[in-house]
Amino acid sequence: MFDLKEHPHRRLNPLTGEWVLVSPHRTKRPWQGQVEKVPPVERPAYDPGCYLCPGNARAGGLRNPQYETTLVFANDFAALLPDTPAGTFEHGELLRAEAQPGVCRVVCFSPRHDLAIAEMEAAAVRRVVDAWVDEYSELIARPGIGYVQIFENRGAMMGCSNPHPHGQIWAPSTIPNEPAKEHAAQKAYFEAHGRTLLADYADVELKLGERIVAVNASFVVLTPFWAVWPFEAMIVARRPVSGLDRMTERERDDLAAAMKSVATRYDNLFEVSFPYTMGFHQRPAGAECPFWHFHAHYYPPLLRSATVRKFMVGYEMLATPQRDITPEAAAARLRELSEVHYRQRQD
Repeated sequence: MFDLKEHPHRRLNPLTGEWVLVSPHRTKRPWQGQVEKVPPVERPAYDPGCYLCPGNARAGGLRNPQYETTLVFANDFAALLPDTPAGTFEHGELLRAEAQPGVCRVVCFSPRHDLAIAEMEAAAVRRVVDAWVDEYSELIARPGIGYVQIFENRGAMMGCSNPHPHGQIWAPSTIPNEPAKEHAAQKAYFEAHGRTLLADYADVELKLGERIVAVNASFVVLTPFWAVWPFEAMIVARRPVSGLDRMTERERDDLAAAMKSVATRYDNLFEVSFPYTMGFHQRPAGAECPFWHFHAHYYPPLLRSATVRKFMVGYEMLATPQRDITPEAAAARLRELSEVHYRQRQD
C-alpha cells in the first residue's frame, strides 16, 4: 500500500503548478558534508560599527536619525532605480531585454541591534506591520509600480549582510516571476470555484490538522503540503483579504502575533538565531483582484541541527526540488515548540 510517510512521491503546489519530490525514507542517511558555524548568541544593543543603528553613518555615506521605533529609508545600493529610462533590446526571437525601473527601501524593525522579530515585544512587531502597511499602500498606488515585494532575509546563511533586525521592500514596474505564477493560479481557481484558492486550502488544513503549526483569530500558520524547505511555513489570512492595506486593526495585531510565533518557534527548534527568508505575497497594482489571498512564505534552510543546512543543488537545480523530512513531521515538531523564546526561558 502506498504510504506518504514511507514511500517516495511528488506533491503538487497549486499556487505555482510545480512539483516537489518527497523522499521520507532518506531521513536516516548519514551527514558528512558541510557544517555551518553557529551565529553568536550575545549581540550588543547598540553597535557603533553597524550602518543601521541609530545615529550611525550608513554604507552609502548618509547618517541615520536617532530613531526610536521603525525606520524606513531608500536603499543606498538599490537593485532598482526609479529614474531608469524606458527601453528594450531585441536580437531576433531569442535575445530580449527590457528596462526595469522601480523603488527599493530598507525597513529597520527596531533601533535595538540585538533584537529580532522573535525577541521583540508584540507592540513593537505591530509597529513594523504598520510600517509595511504604509509602504505597501503608498507604493502600490504609485504610477509605474507593478508589484510591491516585502521580504526579510534573516541570518548570514540567507545572504543577510547585517545582523541588525531589518527587511527590504522592492517595488518593480512589472510583476515578478513567483507572484505572477500565483496570480495566474489564484485567478483560474477563483473563476472556476467562486472562492479563493487559499481560503479552500486553509479550510482543508484546519480540518485535517496534521500540518497546522498555530492558529489565531485572523491567521493560520501551517507547513504547506507541497513544502520544499525542511521547516517551511506559511501564514495564511483566514479572511480572503487581498493585501496589507485591506486589513482591520485586529488583523494587523494578529499578523504581528503570528509572525512572532513563527520566528520564536524557529529559534526554539535548535536554540539558535534561526535563518530564513520571509516574504508577503499580495495583490499587484491595478484592479482589486478578488482572487488574491494574502499570505506569507517562510523558507528556512536548516535541516537537522543549527549546523546542518539543506542544499538546493544537483537534482533540485536540474530537475525538481526534493525534501526528506515530510511536511507533516516538520509541522508536528514546530507545533510542539513553546512560543516563549528559549533565551527568555534561560533567563
